[in-house]
Amino acid sequence: MSLQVQKVIHPEDLDKVFAIRKKVFVEEQNCPPELEWENEEVSTHFLATQNGQPCGACRWRKTELGYKLERFAVLKEFRGQGVGRALIAEALSDLPEDAHYIYLNSQLDAVSLYAKFGFASEGNQFEEAGIQHYKMVKKV
Repeated sequence: MSLQVQKVIHPEDLDKVFAIRKKVFVEEQNCPPELEWENEEVSTHFLATQNGQPCGACRWRKTELGYKLERFAVLKEFRGQGVGRALIAEALSDLPEDAHYIYLNSQLDAVSLYAKFGFASEGNQFEEAGIQHYKMVKKV
């Protein structure tokens, strides 16, 4: 199995990222499409492929608070194979050295995965796009 995660540079790779997110968030999790597509042009995107097949995506962007990791999506047939871990690791390693405040909003079933990378839940559970989340902050 050859799993690769690469920063998106070419428009056709961005199309693959959007196709994965549409399948996972809009079709599978019923997120409203208008909530799904925002801040694309100010984000740094990543595409995961397994043996050349697009299988996962994520992005990070700078916000007024710091650096936010978001839109982690892994196609159903590739889950449980380390794709999410590879995406998180690559996104974190790509952040600028001065990234002192790193955070994300985790769906409940992903909290333990982010915790492996040093993220800790902060505050109360909340709903985003009809799905329960926790805000998680990376302890540096």
